[in-house]
Amino acid sequence: METMYTIVKFFVAGGAFMYPILLVFAVATAIAIERYITLTQVRRRNEASWSKLQPALTGGEFDKAREMTAKDASTVSKLLGTGLARQGAVRRREDIEIAMEESMMEIIPQLEKRTAYVALGANVATLLGLLGTIVGLIQAFTAVANANPAEKADLLSASISVAMNTTAFGLIVAIPLLVTHSVLTAKTGEIVDSLEMVSVKALNVISSLAKRQVQA
Repeated sequence: METMYTIVKFFVAGGAFMYPILLVFAVATAIAIERYITLTQVRRRNEASWSKLQPALTGGEFDKAREMTAKDASTVSKLLGTGLARQGAVRRREDIEIAMEESMMEIIPQLEKRTAYVALGANVATLLGLLGTIVGLIQAFTAVANANPAEKADLLSASISVAMNTTAFGLIVAIPLLVTHSVLTAKTGEIVDSLEMVSVKALNVISSLAKRQVQA
């Protein structure tokens, strides 16, 4: 209870700029949670889909693989579905690779969307904190200028202490958001890397089977 009272007192003492910082924190946190859940689900679906598709591809069952990708909504199925659709019409590895690269260009922005707003929230919170401190200091010095000389030192130190609350709160908000942004970026990078690995493996399988058919 005492801790809660201290937090509320700290927040109220910071002044009007504490509220927009809190709003930025709430919005950025909501985005971060949504992105984390979405990326976790994407990764799990990709792993499940690839575990089913890999045996079909390795066995040369491309028609079966095409049916599986058509029924599945995962990003790995979307990627392989594009390549397999081209594989049914052409034999050149380059054409299939280009088709899968085009699909990757569509998938990556979907994985990265809104993640940048988390870092933006951290920067905005820091700047709002600094702005609140500057405004608070201006008000403090203005008040001290008209105060009793005997009270100036105490009044100034108290005003500066309150003004610094916004900077402190801005940093308290910004640091976790920056860490969260790094986690989300790393998670997105892992998914992209896994998709690139899957595309290379699929291309190698398609190419090797195509060569065997030509030799036969």
